[in-house]
Amino acid sequence: MMTEVKLTQLSHGGGCGCKIAPSVLEKILAGIRPVLPVPDLLVGIDTADDAAVYRLNDEQAIVATTDFFMPIVDDPFDFGRIAATNALSDIYAMGGKPLFALAIVGMPVNVLTPDTIRQILEGGQAVCAAAGIPVAGGHSIDSPEPIYGLVGIGVVHPDQIKTNAGARPGDRLILGKGLGVGILAQAMKKGLLDEAGYAAMIASTTLPNVVGSELAPLASVHALTDVTGFGLAGHLLEVCRGAGLTAHVDMARIPVIREAEPYARQLIGPGAIERNRASFGHGIRFATDIPDWQQRLLTDPQTSGGLLAAVAPEAVDDVLARFHAAGFGYACEIGSLTAGDAEIIVR
Repeated sequence: MMTEVKLTQLSHGGGCGCKIAPSVLEKILAGIRPVLPVPDLLVGIDTADDAAVYRLNDEQAIVATTDFFMPIVDDPFDFGRIAATNALSDIYAMGGKPLFALAIVGMPVNVLTPDTIRQILEGGQAVCAAAGIPVAGGHSIDSPEPIYGLVGIGVVHPDQIKTNAGARPGDRLILGKGLGVGILAQAMKKGLLDEAGYAAMIASTTLPNVVGSELAPLASVHALTDVTGFGLAGHLLEVCRGAGLTAHVDMARIPVIREAEPYARQLIGPGAIERNRASFGHGIRFATDIPDWQQRLLTDPQTSGGLLAAVAPEAVDDVLARFHAAGFGYACEIGSLTAGDAEIIVR
């Protein structure tokens, strides 16, 4: 009889904290360029965006993405829900609407029971059903660590694509979810997380970023991305580099998941925090009075994190109202963008 083990004990990393460190990924991808000119490929690899976008005609473009990782929680159904929510977020971050998904499944079949693996898939299927799309197929392998995720296929109007490179000087920055998911996950691994903390982590990571589709028609929303494994700072730097702008962030306005703050103050967090800092910390300038625990929050890897939007000043109230109406209670304005070097200044 198979003895069940905790999912997180089978993985060396969890959730979006599994991402290859940005500095290492940059070396791997150095020199890789598109082989063929493809005029209808509207979004490719140039700006490290959330998904690829391919124009079919004047009214429709396909949004294609893939995302998968190892367990961030031990409950198999919750793991499936988190992984699927995270994968579909890339479509919403482009302003798209999902059409269908394919499952990516790698499981240690001699360690996990068929029922446990089935529950993971059912969690992902539940998220897709709530989004109104089918899981239309997939691929599975026997692997030493559990891996689950989705290929997501969506659609967007070619004139309404939201990239991470369209920000303009004077734009305000809006963040949709509180930070601290990686910190909560690490507290759980250490056996420190209480029920309220776990509930907060699940609530955040399974809240779909559907508001991204609603923002697509708004010309006042100039750039959009979702905050995941590189943390707020890493993904904001991608916005800055894509548009050649400087971000000014007000640390006091950064939303933090309430239950995560006590652990953050104790400097509890995944190793990805320091890997991220080592990779792009040179692009962040902190005011001297900002303590280390707050600085670490900006590189905490967010699994299924919130949308980050660059918005014209006159549209801030409208965009925030849309976030709040969609259930994003932590959504708030966190700073602005100005002409200058591609860096983040935190005060």
